[in-house]
Amino acid sequence: MNRYPLWKYLLIAAAMALGLLYTLPNFYGEAPAVQVSSIKTAIKVDMKTFGRVEETLKAAGIAHSGIFVDQNSVRARFSDAETQLKAKDIIERALNPDPENASYVVALNLLSRSPAWLTSLHAQPMYLGLDLRGGVHFLLQVDMKGALSKRLDSTSADLRSMLRDKNVRHAGIVRERDLLAIRFRDADTRNKARAAIETSQPDLLLTEVQDGADFKLTATLKPEAQKRIQEFALKQNITTLHNRINELGVAEPVIQQQGADRIVVQLPGVQDTAKAKDILGRTATLEVRLVDDENSQNPAIMDEAAKGQPPVGTEYYVERSGGPLLVKKQVVLTGDRLTDAQPGFDNQTQEPAVHLTLDSAGARIFKDVTRENVGRRMAILLIEKGKGEVITAPVIRTEIGGGRVQISGRMSTVEANDVALLLRAGSLAAPMEIIEERTIGPSLGAENIERGFNSTLYGFAAIAVFMTIYYLLFGLISVVALSTNLLLLIALLSMLQATLTLPGIAAIALTLGMAIDANVLINERIREELRNGVTPQAAITAGYERAFGTILDSNVTSLIAGLALLIFGSGPVRGFAVVHCLGILTSMFSAVVVSRGIVNLVYGGRRKLATLAIGNVSWK
Repeated sequence: MNRYPLWKYLLIAAAMALGLLYTLPNFYGEAPAVQVSSIKTAIKVDMKTFGRVEETLKAAGIAHSGIFVDQNSVRARFSDAETQLKAKDIIERALNPDPENASYVVALNLLSRSPAWLTSLHAQPMYLGLDLRGGVHFLLQVDMKGALSKRLDSTSADLRSMLRDKNVRHAGIVRERDLLAIRFRDADTRNKARAAIETSQPDLLLTEVQDGADFKLTATLKPEAQKRIQEFALKQNITTLHNRINELGVAEPVIQQQGADRIVVQLPGVQDTAKAKDILGRTATLEVRLVDDENSQNPAIMDEAAKGQPPVGTEYYVERSGGPLLVKKQVVLTGDRLTDAQPGFDNQTQEPAVHLTLDSAGARIFKDVTRENVGRRMAILLIEKGKGEVITAPVIRTEIGGGRVQISGRMSTVEANDVALLLRAGSLAAPMEIIEERTIGPSLGAENIERGFNSTLYGFAAIAVFMTIYYLLFGLISVVALSTNLLLLIALLSMLQATLTLPGIAAIALTLGMAIDANVLINERIREELRNGVTPQAAITAGYERAFGTILDSNVTSLIAGLALLIFGSGPVRGFAVVHCLGILTSMFSAVVVSRGIVNLVYGGRRKLATLAIGNVSWK
């Protein structure tokens, strides 16, 4: 009657073993570390970088407790913060001999102390939030006027292009604060222009103005268009910040909108505030320039250029293939005209490439430039932090129209993806400035962890004492089931790599209180059956089966509330909801399956059971 089949016991044992395995990494803590990641798209962090870091530390006589490499970074772990700081300075000097033209980001970070065998099983500790781990907090103000100004400048160029294509003559388009002013010689031309602009630019609000002998047309952005542009600028900046922060290797960064024009950035575990600010300020854009073919073929001129003395009006670069070339300073086209960038492959050579889409004005400019410079080379540069890199410099074979451009040249599939990502979301849609900056030290985070741990421990101990005194052996079994619930909850959070914050610790404490409620219902139901004269074995069966419906109903309603918090909440509320929902699932398993499995082991094998140790009720 009260016996589990073997597979159920094996299931419980397997769940507890996995729970213990994936909970273990959380007990090892974190060690100071130095992280190396790449600044430039062309430079990848690989085993070669790993070797350079290892050799640098060995030559300096700095001991480390492990060096690890992943797809984006190399991380070296140290025993204390003092060694960490020394290692950072030495690695920085070795990898970036020229600080003004750095190739790598060398940042302070924290790394788990978990042994290699646990890491090989993908057993990682939970991510800790800013309030527990320490780190940096930034509040950024987005310049919404800058976003509107940028849009007006772009619209001005589009209007010139459109009016030229429509053969509508005008006396000039000038920017006057928050509007564009277009002058015409007569009213008929102004009317034609107005009809054309209203068709092609529905976001503009047009007004006719008589200015002396000139017929003037002013254009301002409609209020709904301004709101849409500002919302897009905010979302684009958030996307850009996500891409930048990925290079810091921050676990679960918080990047979210606050109000109409502010962004909150929280970077748990990051100790180097200056480096974080440097990363957040990075942008990437595209420039198209013509190559100075004549001087690039002159060895004497190229030798002087390599020494830092290029001809006037040119700049010296080295292609990815290793060949030097001179590029004219005059910018033909910029990334502002780029509307999309997607990785792909060249249709002819099948090598990785990046496919670009230009707006109408950019397409016209690119068409004119390629038509006028057939047979010459055109350099496509990626500009990051004021430093340019020639991605490719192809020969213009024919006029290129339609606004579709392809760039390729000795790049891998990964590099094509990276370049497309940088161009697509590498530049900020609007300027930003940091208006608030806070650094939370690891010591404060450790204090928060200690307090949260103690509150959970004392709560658990109080529950254990009460249950054991009130329900005797069944109370002790309930405490064991509650321990299993806590073990499985921590293991699930670790496996899912969820972020634990102070609200999350509060949710764990709340989950323990809610989980024991299920065992109280079961124990009281067994007591009731015993009072009604049912045999002990039958009382155990009836107690679990009849209490299950009530337990299920109460947990489902709590889960619905938790899911609502998870869907509609943000920040700390979501952290609380994640732990709450997972805790409900684990409590159902531990309170019903695990506790009954233990009860079955204790009482299930007894044919003549006289009493149950469940408090002040017994059956004889």
